[in-house]
Amino acid sequence: MSNVILMDNKKLGDSFLEDKYLEENQSEFYQREKQVGDKGWRQLTSDEIKILINNGNYSSCWDKVLVRDPFTPTLIFRSSFFGLVRIGKIEKGLLKYHDFAMSQGIYDSFIISCDIGDNCAISKCHYLSHYIIKDRVILHQIDEMQTTNHAKFGVGIIKEGEDESVRVSIDIMNEAGGRKIYPFKSMTCADAYLWGSYRADLKLMQKFDEFTKKTMSSKRGFYGVVEDDCVIKSCRIIKDVYFNTCSYVKGANKLKNLTINSSEDMPSQIGEGVELVNGIIGEGCHIFYGCKAVRFVMMDKSNLKYGARLINSVLGENSTISCCEVLNNLVFPSHEQHHNNSFLIASTIQGLSNMAAGANIGSNHNSRGADGEIVAQRGFWPALSSTLKHNCKFAPYTLIAKGNYPSELNITFPFSLLSGENNVRKIMPCYWWMYNLYALERNSFKVKARDSRKVIKQIVESEYLAPDTALSIIEARNTLKVLVAKAYDNTIIDENELLKLGSKLLNSDKSVIDNLDVVSFDSENSNIPVKILKAYEAYHAYKQMLIYYGAREVASWCYKYNSTLSSLQNSIKADLKPWVNIGGQIVKLEFVDKLREDINSGVLNSWEDVHNRYKQWDEDYEREKVANALGVLKVSLKVDYIDEKTWTIIKERAKNTRLYIENQVFETRVKDYNNPFRSITFRNDEERDIVLGAVEENSFITESKNITSQLFDKLDSVVI
Repeated sequence: MSNVILMDNKKLGDSFLEDKYLEENQSEFYQREKQVGDKGWRQLTSDEIKILINNGNYSSCWDKVLVRDPFTPTLIFRSSFFGLVRIGKIEKGLLKYHDFAMSQGIYDSFIISCDIGDNCAISKCHYLSHYIIKDRVILHQIDEMQTTNHAKFGVGIIKEGEDESVRVSIDIMNEAGGRKIYPFKSMTCADAYLWGSYRADLKLMQKFDEFTKKTMSSKRGFYGVVEDDCVIKSCRIIKDVYFNTCSYVKGANKLKNLTINSSEDMPSQIGEGVELVNGIIGEGCHIFYGCKAVRFVMMDKSNLKYGARLINSVLGENSTISCCEVLNNLVFPSHEQHHNNSFLIASTIQGLSNMAAGANIGSNHNSRGADGEIVAQRGFWPALSSTLKHNCKFAPYTLIAKGNYPSELNITFPFSLLSGENNVRKIMPCYWWMYNLYALERNSFKVKARDSRKVIKQIVESEYLAPDTALSIIEARNTLKVLVAKAYDNTIIDENELLKLGSKLLNSDKSVIDNLDVVSFDSENSNIPVKILKAYEAYHAYKQMLIYYGAREVASWCYKYNSTLSSLQNSIKADLKPWVNIGGQIVKLEFVDKLREDINSGVLNSWEDVHNRYKQWDEDYEREKVANALGVLKVSLKVDYIDEKTWTIIKERAKNTRLYIENQVFETRVKDYNNPFRSITFRNDEERDIVLGAVEENSFITESKNITSQLFDKLDSVVI
């Protein structure tokens, strides 16, 4: 039987909803009426109908074409109208967007059962069906734009009469689908992380499913909407897409089952050759030049460019993926990934990260199934052409040198460099701090500078020293103690004895440590031990980081709240309980456990309630962070109370560290100017400075000096 049928043109636009989906005496337009409201429509006059016909227009029933005043029929040409079509104010005048201008009115278009708002310009829309077009909208040269009666606009629910099998899910973190989530319009990275991570909490999974279903009605009959001040031009197929205010779309090939969030302050843009299916797009997103995305969520201010592919993935705020392929991933905010041959497979990348060209993160190599995972805490930087297999886990700020890493890895040292030569893996803990401070500082600077969100839905921690990394450093120092002790005496088994011996060795003569072969058998799934480089230097550098972090946070609190150090310690208890990264927001683990408990018990009953809890965490963060900082200082200096003498030591160490940071930032940048090979393409230093900018004028260096000055003021203001 043919799928192409003949029908009476007078019936086109009717029966959008079958009777079985309507209650008694309920119109098929009941959802449409709720969406639009009463606009004061009127029927056409006989003179207006005559003008419309003379202008080459057609309607299967002119009684179903309603208008609002002022209405100028001479601004409608060569267009066809079927079903109930309602047209808002049309007056002589232009709508202009950048350099593109069109006359108000409707030209050369085929329109079925639509509402068109005031002062719109619609031209060459060859098939426009079941859409609500709001005010000051430009639609030009669109092949097909329609809404089905079961439209979900990217939300992961099913409509009346649909089978569960058609429900759109996103298989994040794992290719096998065991961590799938269902998208919704207000989803955050934290939501996705909690939903994908706590799979054994079956009641929580059920609650998240219920919350998502409540975000949108399961009733059929909703129309697609193009909100005020949108511009859509030169597109091929648009189906079941909700366009929020100020969306700009040009040259897209296919847009299907989407919500495009956008606003006047953060307009979203979709460009040429783009194909997007089954997704939610955040405010201020840019998607250009042949990109493809299927089953996805993009958070606010995220970008896809130059043929990027985003499939079964969630991309965090202020992130950019260019040219690359990303499959089955959860990517936290402030992620950068460029170059045509980089890709991510089945990973959780916890933000402030950067993927280099050729990096293959998630290759299965010789594994037997596509069910592996990689978890990389924030600050993850794999280098050119590095390859990793499932499963791997990386501590914060792991830098991976170029190479093939054929075995599973568990790197627990933060700020470390992982390298592999001659089939031996090597880890240099605290590498970033000792040798790459410029990049470390600049990364935080860039994250702050590039965060242009007008509405902050979730705070993203951009500082590399925060509660999560501080606790990771404390654990790494203990690990170094154990490994050094084992290298010195491999007969000791008791962990407490190992910790005592390791501490004694690491606080004695460096030459003793240098002569030891410090290795780890827990960092790689192989029989080859991983070498630990510069254990002595890393151990003491880690302590320098801890004292600097603790001093900075304590001084900032006392300065802001005009508090003495004594009153701070009396009012806020030092706390070293675990913290976790929830979608870029750093929070105490016990808070997350309480959230889960409140969701399961019914205290929280919607995603809105959950998001309000995130906001509460934001409000509590400063206090909880200074409690963590107090704990870090006390454990690092082995004191129970910070008195005047101890604070003097802390302050001087923090000042010296800050000067060291500022000097490293400047000296590292100066090397680029003093390197003769960096100058060989310039005629002289003056030309170089014009092209690159003078080193003294570098905004990052200027900001570094400002941070030093501000920190010194805060440190000096602390009163015991």
